[in-house]
Amino acid sequence: MPLFDVYPLYDVEPTKARGVYVYDKNGKKYLDLYGGHAVISIGHGHRTYKRALRKQLNRIGFYSNAVQNPLQEKLSSEINRQSGCKDYELFMCSSGAEANENALKLASFHTGKSRVIAFDNAFHGRTSAAVAATDNKMIQAPLNDQHKVDFIPFNDVEALDKELSKGDVCAVIFEAIQGVGGLDEPTNAFVTAMEQMCKKHNTCLIADEVQSGFGRSGDFFAFQNYSITPHIITMAKGMGNGFPVGGILVNPVIESSYGMLGTTFGGNHLACRAALAVLEVLEKENLYENAKKLGAYFTEKAKELPFVTKSKGRGLMLGLEFENEVGPLRKELIFSHQIFTGGSSNKKLIRILPPLNVQKKHFDNLFNALLECHK
Repeated sequence: MPLFDVYPLYDVEPTKARGVYVYDKNGKKYLDLYGGHAVISIGHGHRTYKRALRKQLNRIGFYSNAVQNPLQEKLSSEINRQSGCKDYELFMCSSGAEANENALKLASFHTGKSRVIAFDNAFHGRTSAAVAATDNKMIQAPLNDQHKVDFIPFNDVEALDKELSKGDVCAVIFEAIQGVGGLDEPTNAFVTAMEQMCKKHNTCLIADEVQSGFGRSGDFFAFQNYSITPHIITMAKGMGNGFPVGGILVNPVIESSYGMLGTTFGGNHLACRAALAVLEVLEKENLYENAKKLGAYFTEKAKELPFVTKSKGRGLMLGLEFENEVGPLRKELIFSHQIFTGGSSNKKLIRILPPLNVQKKHFDNLFNALLECHK
């Protein structure tokens, strides 16, 4: 039976991974500066992570949310402590799209409204409401058109005020650093105004931290670069270092009720243990500070490349913009220099999303390879 053909695939078959490297079936070594879409946060095959999952699997790997699971409460407490988001409540799920789907649904429950405001170039997932809030018609089926979503540019206070004043918006959802959209960020003034307008118009503010959360920006969450308190925070990718896990943090102004949300696999024992192991390593190895330090190093080194038109991002959620489209360049980096990078909806941008324990020497390898590619 053939696979349903929806992915254009590079001719590379990884069979082993350690730290910031993956190895193909022929033993060839590749520098992973993409982390499988920002998923690998503490490095491939981290000892603490593997040990924690093995121990948990020997006890119990899964049972449903119909019974007590103290690991969920432990994880909630640890996220609250490390993030500083102390007054939030945790609901767990299994992916970023599911997290955003639940966040949008919860906002609609809370406000009694149904329209959503998202931003140009946004990417929030591929499920029903999440993909409707994603600025890419190519991945939206006619079924998704039933959702009422309008897109506006970042930093357009007037446009946002006009939409919220109509009184039918349940949620404004934003990425503090856009991922697939190309690493654009809103200004401080706009984010502050956005929060104030959401409060004024009884609209939930949702911070999508699926890609930028769990330390990738240098802070626990990227929105913490601003002085705001979102109603809902969504997270996934780096949360489990490869284990499928996601969640939302819910401000207690939103009241829960039985049956409001639900999930089969979300918050299972292995998922919780994976996320707890990630949090342990992030703190013990000071990876938040490493993300800030290496991000600054990357930005300075990028200034030495005359063919780079712009360096973008924060922490280890980074990008390099070029004069031409980067598809051929990314292939050359893979097949001639054995370096994985990422693309975006901005076809002239390379995304760099390495494990948070990346070192200067790894970025030096990238910059040397880019110089070779541009000779």
